[in-house]
Amino acid sequence: MYVGATEEVDREAVAALSQRVETEFGLPVRGMEIGSVDFAYDAGRGQYSSIPVLEMLLGRCPADAAKLLAVTDRDLFIPVLTFVFGQAQLGGSVGVVSLARLRQEFYGLAANREIFLERAYKEALHETGHLFGLVHCAERRCAMSLATTVRQIDLKDDAFCASCAARLRRHPGGPNV
Repeated sequence: MYVGATEEVDREAVAALSQRVETEFGLPVRGMEIGSVDFAYDAGRGQYSSIPVLEMLLGRCPADAAKLLAVTDRDLFIPVLTFVFGQAQLGGSVGVVSLARLRQEFYGLAANREIFLERAYKEALHETGHLFGLVHCAERRCAMSLATTVRQIDLKDDAFCASCAARLRRHPGGPNV
């Protein structure tokens, strides 16, 4: 599995996130540079469309990559939603996590790196879960539960529920959770 960083991302945060993903999934995680996603900027919204980002990632996914999760500081959206914390191909090979709305500062609050990193990790787990075929979970504490606010992210555990973990273990070529 690869975790890629766009050019503006805090490399220390990506390294911490990568290490936790590697530990949780039991898969070796390699890093890679993604470059800019500025091509996906929508001036009318002042945000970046995640759809062309995923298309670009498909073209840059290394041949030896089971999965590629990109991390960006850009504020992402899809046409039917105001914003997304991330997006991934269900059972596919690429996904992206946006760190933009995971920071306290986005909401006018004092910076808190611990909260930021915990949110980033939970979202990385969530999007990687989608890559391995997991859908949204009704168990609100599960990493796979749908979160449309940071409060919902904060209420999640940084792990999969027993049912989602069992589904992951059954996934062909999947992780060792």
